Amino acid sequence: MVNDKADYSILAGKDLSFSDISRNRDYGLDDLIQSILHRSCKAVCHLATPCDPDLCTVVGNIASDITADLEACLLMAARGKGHAYNTRSKGRVNKPRDTVPANEHLDAYARDILKWTSKKSSTHLGADDIAPLFESFMLFIAHHIKDHYRRHGAADLFKPEDCRLILPVNNDMEVKRTDFDSADYVDLTDFFSVKCGMFPISNGVTRQKAPAPHLIFADAEMVGHPDDYTEAELRLATKTKALFFNQHNRRFAWGLTVSNCNIHAYVFNPDDIWASTAMDISGIKGRRAFISLLVNWSLCTVDHLGFDPSIRYVVDRSFGSPYLKIDVHNMDKSTGKVEPQTYYSQWCLGAADRLNGCHARYFAASASPESMDKPAFLIKDVWMATGSGSADDAHESSVLDVLHSEFNKSNEFSGSFVWLVSAGPVYISQGNTVVADSTATAFSGLSSTTQDAAKGSDSTQGSSRSKVQHSLNRQVRQHRCTVTKWAGNMISEAENQSQVVVAVADAMIALNAAYDKCKILHGNISNRAILLQQTVDGIRGVLAEFDYACYAGVAAVESPELMLFQSMRSLDNPRVVRTFLDDCESLLYLVCWLGTFGINKAERAAYIAGLPKNPYLPILTWNQGTTADIANAKRLHVATEETFHSFILSKMRNGPLRPLAEAMYMALFLHPGCYGTAPIASERLERVADIDIRDALSRIPAINGMHDPLVLRHAFLAAIIANLLGVLAKHRDAALAALNAGGAEDDSTMATLPGAGPSMRHYRDTVPQAGPSKRPRY
Repeated sequence: MVNDKADYSILAGKDLSFSDISRNRDYGLDDLIQSILHRSCKAVCHLATPCDPDLCTVVGNIASDITADLEACLLMAARGKGHAYNTRSKGRVNKPRDTVPANEHLDAYARDILKWTSKKSSTHLGADDIAPLFESFMLFIAHHIKDHYRRHGAADLFKPEDCRLILPVNNDMEVKRTDFDSADYVDLTDFFSVKCGMFPISNGVTRQKAPAPHLIFADAEMVGHPDDYTEAELRLATKTKALFFNQHNRRFAWGLTVSNCNIHAYVFNPDDIWASTAMDISGIKGRRAFISLLVNWSLCTVDHLGFDPSIRYVVDRSFGSPYLKIDVHNMDKSTGKVEPQTYYSQWCLGAADRLNGCHARYFAASASPESMDKPAFLIKDVWMATGSGSADDAHESSVLDVLHSEFNKSNEFSGSFVWLVSAGPVYISQGNTVVADSTATAFSGLSSTTQDAAKGSDSTQGSSRSKVQHSLNRQVRQHRCTVTKWAGNMISEAENQSQVVVAVADAMIALNAAYDKCKILHGNISNRAILLQQTVDGIRGVLAEFDYACYAGVAAVESPELMLFQSMRSLDNPRVVRTFLDDCESLLYLVCWLGTFGINKAERAAYIAGLPKNPYLPILTWNQGTTADIANAKRLHVATEETFHSFILSKMRNGPLRPLAEAMYMALFLHPGCYGTAPIASERLERVADIDIRDALSRIPAINGMHDPLVLRHAFLAAIIANLLGVLAKHRDAALAALNAGGAEDDSTMATLPGAGPSMRHYRDTVPQAGPSKRPRY
């Protein structure tokens, strides 16, 4: 994306992703692409077709006429005739319509197109040769779209602000990465690509300078040789990932690959990548198909381009920089009408940092543009897997309702959880109807034949058909928006480690309260789930992100997509019955990660910049490979005191997070009778000296004569929880003392709210410190 620091840096994602942190190749991205990529989907290009039949007819007529003009122009260029569009030329064959304006650039474009389309299939053009020819094709079509737009009644049917020209833009711009340095694994500077930007229909038709970031539409990768196709798709996916990260109003994204005379269009949605059949521009059929796609892109609605109409960029220099206008929809159940509430934001606290998945985005928002510097709300825009796409699915809001209903009775926990303002699906207009947005909405405006083709029920090649059909049937993602009261920045933007310690301790109290009183398990502890709130009494942590919450004893319906902080049991089986210790384990992983890479953006950037090219950091394997790979890596790292110190603690920064991680590890994994992660033989447990421990362990069945310590520890759940609470209470007190002694400055962006944080005095003063300080002997 464009790096326009003067105006647009404020809208950049402030919460850098924890994914793909290594400097080497993005481990698994190429495998991911091949697993979710479905080729030869005939209807991909039809996804940009207008839903309205009248508009569809107009667009089809424009595409047909432009195709005819191109064929006539190519014929003139082949005969060496210049000025093919000068209407006073005589003796022409198949001359274009007389209303097409004269333009000497069109002759040059036509010659380039002729050079490109006349190549034999056995002759391979280099990527550097294809790029300028591809640009000439785009500019030629844009010239004609601008002219035909007014001659086919399109100007009467389309508002000028809803129409656009797709033009090539200068490629000498920085592609902003989705995280610290995730794109270093693909040297993008060594390859040729063309950025496609969106410009007003009144714009001049020429190669453009780099536009504002939100006006970049898609990337086109040039393929110099068929053997390079996989690498080109990897580059396209990398840049599309950056597009999702930088454009906060993306529903899905388009992309192109160009190899010799074959063009493929790609659609990147939250769960799949669909690739069109080849458009061979050496033949008139292929040229017509690509022209139709460009015309559709120019005249379709923004939601068919992949943009979210409920989130709009507003450029108003009186505010110093662009901002976002966000419509949150609430349906009146009595009338069935959808009434939008508009919020304004200049701060994206967390951007969509993955190629696929829920694409969660977080905005610090206010009720008016004038108050954007003092946010009152936190807005979360997310694509949640619901299985049905039902607009009534409001899981997070129902969980928060239960929690607040319970804890309104007690002032002690009244500020431990975010306060819900509103939650519901995002609605978009399709024709004369308003529908709840989901991954199925992209098909709802198409004919049944086109829908079947897009879903793979036509004659797609090989196994692609079954893959596409399976991917579309397995789940539906509903586009949801949740608004909560502003409670502060995310824990990954703390000022110092002491703030993180306090927030983690408070989060543990909130987790325990939700489990103890409501039997609710969080299920999604991460850097975005704990907020730092500044109160009149100091800093405190607030628990958020209940999308994946479930009740104790119930199998998880869905598992978080960020595997970095998931417990080993959840990684082994995403549908496992969760327990409270899974949340505690995730909290430990969060502390280890922040203590290694840094607690805020500046620290992380400085740390990564100082790493060698291929750093040996075992903790990186917590985010690389399959769920089984990650689970095995964590099992190794926490197996013993020695392995935890060698692999994790020794790599953490100095500061209070390192002793906190050590104490939490000892409480979770060094409890008598369930040491570490290595399976324990039944006969070893029979030799445990403590009778109470031996009796507790005897109630846990063995599998093939072996016991899993991760299962055994549930026999001591109460003691482990008490130990953790006691440990965190002492570290919280020490952190508060350090903050008071150091006079840490408050973050001006944090809300100042009355009330004290949850008290830990009870846990600190009355709970004995259970668990050994060293490996127990059997």
